[in-house]
Amino acid sequence: METRHKILILDDDAEWLALCRDQLTTLPSHPDILTANNAKRALALLETEEVRLLISDLVMPRIDGLQMIAIVRRRFPGIRMVVLSGMEEEEYRSRAYALGVDLFWLKTEMQRNGKLFCECIESLLGQSDRDNDTGFRGVQSKSLMDIIQMECLSRSSTVLRITRGPLVARLWILDGELRDAECEGARGEAAFQRLLAWKTGTFENLPPEADRERTIFKPVNALLLESAQTMDETANPSLDSEESDLHRKTMWKLSLITRERAEFVVSVPLDGTEPEALGTQNMDTLAPWTKHAAEIAQRLGERLEAGPLSHVGCVSPERQLILLANNTHAFLLGWPPESEENLLEKSRQLVASWES
Repeated sequence: METRHKILILDDDAEWLALCRDQLTTLPSHPDILTANNAKRALALLETEEVRLLISDLVMPRIDGLQMIAIVRRRFPGIRMVVLSGMEEEEYRSRAYALGVDLFWLKTEMQRNGKLFCECIESLLGQSDRDNDTGFRGVQSKSLMDIIQMECLSRSSTVLRITRGPLVARLWILDGELRDAECEGARGEAAFQRLLAWKTGTFENLPPEADRERTIFKPVNALLLESAQTMDETANPSLDSEESDLHRKTMWKLSLITRERAEFVVSVPLDGTEPEALGTQNMDTLAPWTKHAAEIAQRLGERLEAGPLSHVGCVSPERQLILLANNTHAFLLGWPPESEENLLEKSRQLVASWES
């Protein structure tokens, strides 16, 4: 008997959950549809159910969609992920792709073109990790970032030709890896970053060129992350409300964790104000422990006349932990167990960037 895949939809809007569930029940593969209205409930379902695909909103209370993506990508690396959001700003799309989602859809797009949305979801459900060579080829109505992600996801080999008026750019993709780019007189990574600034254009798939010299060696998601950081630096000042600025900083910190391949960071102000945690749902447990451990280590250093706390480290089969403290904060950083030897230095650099 063929196993039915399971889809988990995460959104704090009950009406939207029902709408999305009804839409996905029409899929030809007839998957089981699970729903959750908060990240904690969704993570509990992921622990107990064999979910093939997660569809998540971005803006939610407590743990938002970007934090959820970071947690799921680390703890459940085999799960496909789709963002379905009402946030139209390009930086949200960049952040989501940089964190490793498979597709980004706007809710308005999904309502206008439900058939294409369902085709994309059905294709994702049916894809194995490497043996699908068709993916979403021929989809011409998505953004450039979507098209690139689709081609890489489907392990395609193609030359993607993009035109915008008189301008012509090309991307060389082989077996799902971006190998070269040409745009506006530039080549390689510089050309790719220029191309991402294009907001409109048309797309065409040309035959692959296997012998094309490789100039790009970074993964696509790493390049998207760099683009997202550039967007933050050049963002329109008129959008810098207190709320949007805070959200931008949160997304930047999530990207920082992803880039350094840390599992989580807990930042605890020593003055008793609200702690901050990204990449983990256990802040209520980890934050008090972090502060308590830092205080004990400080008192021990004073008693032994050993000077201020340098760091505390511990290793388990599940992860490595580094505790750092300064005059204002205590930081707890979680790393995968196989992380490299210079973990202390990486932790210090991450904390320095975090506070900058």
